Amino acid sequence: MPPLRRRRTRSSAPGSVIENQRRKFLVPFVGPAFLFYTLLFVLPAIGAVWVSLHKWAGSGPMEFVGLRNYERVINDSQFQAAFVNTLLLLFVAGTAIFVLAFALTMVLRTMWGRSAVRSIIFFPHLINALVFGVLAGFLFNPTGLVNTALGWFGVDNPPLWLAKENIFPLIMATVIFTTTGYYTTIIMAGVDRIPPYLYEDCALAGATPFQRLWHVVIPLTWDVFGTCAILWTLSSIKIFEIIWVFGGSSGAGIPPVESWTSAVYTYVTAFSGQSTPAFGAATASAVISLLLVSVLVVFLRRVFRREAIEF
Repeated sequence: MPPLRRRRTRSSAPGSVIENQRRKFLVPFVGPAFLFYTLLFVLPAIGAVWVSLHKWAGSGPMEFVGLRNYERVINDSQFQAAFVNTLLLLFVAGTAIFVLAFALTMVLRTMWGRSAVRSIIFFPHLINALVFGVLAGFLFNPTGLVNTALGWFGVDNPPLWLAKENIFPLIMATVIFTTTGYYTTIIMAGVDRIPPYLYEDCALAGATPFQRLWHVVIPLTWDVFGTCAILWTLSSIKIFEIIWVFGGSSGAGIPPVESWTSAVYTYVTAFSGQSTPAFGAATASAVISLLLVSVLVVFLRRVFRREAIEF
């Protein structure tokens, strides 16, 4: 007997009518948003790729140079140092942020007055990054409050926090401090949606806290972690203000190369530090960052992909 084959037939159920109505309204409602996104994001991205293939000072004629801008940028030692700092900020600072955010979520989940504590933790994220950059000059300069306090405790030779070898770790610590509360709020919202009866079932089954964490909390908030990872990838690649003000607080104007990220390198190449702006090379640097973000977002979506879980 030949195997049975399933035939696709057009259903006349009410659900298909609703689906047809939904598709009818899809274009007028989604169309304007898609057009807006295309005009403001897609076309400028395509234009950036086109500019990166030219030698251009921002005005006047453009000279097509192909991939020479990319070759120049990749072989530039300043870009290499900035790219390494970008990866450090993305992975090292990102790991610290998510570990701290998840730990704070687990601590605050059953704490009395957690709403007030959560607001306090979230508050640094509301302050503009420029404020923290300005405070750096007051707190961490050689005669600032931090070194003065260390002198009270007998430290005769306090470190030069804004020195070239120390400034980027200080920037990373500041970013972690200002960002952890934001991701703590998101992760806590994902943990709060887990039904209490699942914890009760774990208690009745004799599960340890680690088993409850590994088999219940993490799987049911896996998509939340994925969303946080993508948000951090998109935001970390654009961090600029705090680095610029931190580096300029030492009085040098342009931050030292040791504190640069790809965003700072792009700005300096385009607008500062040279007599003739190199918009083509700067745009090539931005396109490289765009490619990095695109690859990471696709990778993260695959890593954090899971089946829909209803509870």
